[in-house]
Amino acid sequence: MPIQNTLPDPSNQITDAGQSGSGSFGPGFQSVKLTSVQPIMRDRTNSGRIISRSHAYHKWEVQISYNPLTKDEFDPIYTFLMDKRGSLQPFFVSLPQYKTSGISARTISVTADAGKTTVSVNSSASMKPGMLFTVTDSQDSSHTKAYMVTQVLSSTSLKISPALAKKVTGGATINFTDPQLKVIQTSDTREYTLNTNNLYSFSLKLEEVSN
Repeated sequence: MPIQNTLPDPSNQITDAGQSGSGSFGPGFQSVKLTSVQPIMRDRTNSGRIISRSHAYHKWEVQISYNPLTKDEFDPIYTFLMDKRGSLQPFFVSLPQYKTSGISARTISVTADAGKTTVSVNSSASMKPGMLFTVTDSQDSSHTKAYMVTQVLSSTSLKISPALAKKVTGGATINFTDPQLKVIQTSDTREYTLNTNNLYSFSLKLEEVSN
């Protein structure tokens, strides 16, 4: 079985050997906070006109809180994170609000260069603004960036945010079902609290990374 590289949750099991497909389920999240970070530079002219431009990459930030956990619930996630050694090794996280989209994967119909905010697809039927997706491109397996549909422009065209981080070739697949974010822990310190009922309190902060 392959190594489990997705944060354990009720859909992603992990064995004692760190493998996926069987073993212990991770606990569900009490709450999830998703933040879009896109730094913008702004200047004002003498007349008061604003000049703005993007000067840095975009990233998603994720904050996860758990309900009080038993030892059996806590150990799979804590040891998974310990194995990643803080921010050293990236992994994936599945966000429950985007896990089931209700639509099948679609195909990029026209190659789009990095920096583009519109993409052409074989069909935009049933797509809605707010859907999160990732791209599977046979020409670039390192493209792990996650994007959001902001407008459905036509039956074959979408506007997205952020702009494409990399070139996407025609024939690439857009994944709307369980579009996992590639992340690292924002801190190299991991801590928990154990109360008098032997229940663990734990939360974590993550930030998206791209290859």
